[in-house]
Amino acid sequence: MSNLVTVPKNGSLTNRNSNVNFPTWSNWLDDIFNRDLPSVFTSNFNTGITLPKVNIKESADAYSVDMAVPGLKKSDFQIALDNQMLSISTELKEESEQKEENYTRREFGYSSFKRTFSLPETVEEDAIEASYNEGILSIHLPKKEEAKQKPARSIKIS
Repeated sequence: MSNLVTVPKNGSLTNRNSNVNFPTWSNWLDDIFNRDLPSVFTSNFNTGITLPKVNIKESADAYSVDMAVPGLKKSDFQIALDNQMLSISTELKEESEQKEENYTRREFGYSSFKRTFSLPETVEEDAIEASYNEGILSIHLPKKEEAKQKPARSIKIS
């Protein structure tokens, strides 16, 4: 006889050898809230908590950060540098109202994100540049002169 206990996804414990399955409050609540909602409730639902994807690349003389953020304007971004911490954020609020004879429809939305990166000491902070083109935010982080990779050279033996 085995004493193993299985733990299902909902976290409730059941005895493997038990033939009786009594529903628990947890199972009952999971069943209610995990049902598929009709598409009318979920079709235009945005939680506003997604983080944009970032590509970071290092070359011999700089780092580059590319962030995919389509549908925004340059003025929507806040880029800050504080104590070698680079933060990129945006906050958008949207409201619309439509009035007809028998009804009023009002919608609002909010979305934001903030990505923070710890910069290496080799970055020349005063020369950081940013641009936004076709949905891609690009940040150029040049390296300090002493951190740039020097080309290989041969040394003569005397």
